[in-house]
Amino acid sequence: MNNETIYNVIGIGIGPFNLGLAALSNPIPELKTLFLDQKDGFDWHPGLMIDHVTLQTPFLCDCVSMADPTNPLSLLNYLKVTGRLYKFFIRENFFIPRKEYNRYCQWVIEQLPQCRFSTQVTDIEYVDGLYLVTTIHTKTKEKTVLKTERLVLGTGTQPHIPSFIPKDDSRIIHTSSYLYRKEELLSKGRKIAIIGSGQSAAEVFYDLLQNRDENTELGWYSRPDRFFPMEYSKLTLELTSPDYVEYFYNRNKEARKTILSKQQSQFKGINYDLINDIYDFIYDLNIDNADPMLKIIPNSQLNRVDNSNLETINLEFTQLEQEVPYEQEADYLILGTGYCYHEPAFLKNIQSRIKRDVDGLFDVNRNYSIDHNNREIYILHAEVHTHSYISTDLGMAAYRNSYIINDILGREHYKIERKIAFQDFDVEKYADLPTANI
Repeated sequence: MNNETIYNVIGIGIGPFNLGLAALSNPIPELKTLFLDQKDGFDWHPGLMIDHVTLQTPFLCDCVSMADPTNPLSLLNYLKVTGRLYKFFIRENFFIPRKEYNRYCQWVIEQLPQCRFSTQVTDIEYVDGLYLVTTIHTKTKEKTVLKTERLVLGTGTQPHIPSFIPKDDSRIIHTSSYLYRKEELLSKGRKIAIIGSGQSAAEVFYDLLQNRDENTELGWYSRPDRFFPMEYSKLTLELTSPDYVEYFYNRNKEARKTILSKQQSQFKGINYDLINDIYDFIYDLNIDNADPMLKIIPNSQLNRVDNSNLETINLEFTQLEQEVPYEQEADYLILGTGYCYHEPAFLKNIQSRIKRDVDGLFDVNRNYSIDHNNREIYILHAEVHTHSYISTDLGMAAYRNSYIINDILGREHYKIERKIAFQDFDVEKYADLPTANI
């Protein structure tokens, strides 16, 4: 079926980032938009929706507030509409439960008829100045061709499993599937190994620590030399700012790589309070010097996973500082190995319209476009190499979406802050001054 409507924008993928774009474009009458997702509905990381876990960013990082605090699709308005605003006020905590954020996003979607689920994009072509987006309904199998002037790609990231780890063993689980297997882990697992130094690995370790029985041994292994906390001091948080995006984008490719390599602790560490909660819980287990049935070993690089034995999985490590190989056994292996971007197959017929750098990555323009005309195809969440780790941060999503909307409109509909940091990242304005005056 051909739909003769010509959209100004079609967004592909409805995660928090594209949902924010849908919400912010909604009140603009001259923008006709449509947002598509192959899933049956919005459910944000359901396999990690552990009780009592909160977002790592404040509640103002909702779909709209940092761009337009008066927008009716804000989290505060959601709390008012659902009768929870006073409870939220009394709670006095900027960091909302992850479950509440998920429900908030589902509420936003209910207000946006342009968000269409169960719709898989199978192909895109460029014909006569328009992008023809072929979709199939995942339930009815009805095929539709949609027309749009522009695309916004927000397909997100996928769980990353290193290539040397067996893929078809039910005993090996990525943290993204943890809650689907939690009951099995607690009832059958006697030795459970967790790999990873980030937030997801820590959350899973802590949840198992609190819920396991006395006969279950937990092992937590991390490649870094410590289980480092996410850096959350206020001056460091200025790296999540419009100023810093501008500064980072204007560095050369090699400088960006160097900068990113130094910023792991800001975006990939563990919540400080969670680290302390884990330690305190273990401390209680160890009263009277009781064996807590734990192994926590940093500096450990996992080199090989041997799953040939149906009774146990053999893990081969190297302690990196000592350069000592050692082995551990587990009934289940849980991988907190993060997520990575996979380019969608439906881009294959418009590759000639997409800019690439020498490494084959998207050559992302300052306005988040990746096409040769700099105004047709926009990317969300796949521009870390050009726009810094901010690209993955909920706190800067409204800024990016405002930038894209303003670019499409050719005017500033949403006010974009240019300078908010007390720090100066770029010192070129001082370059002509005598050194003594700097």
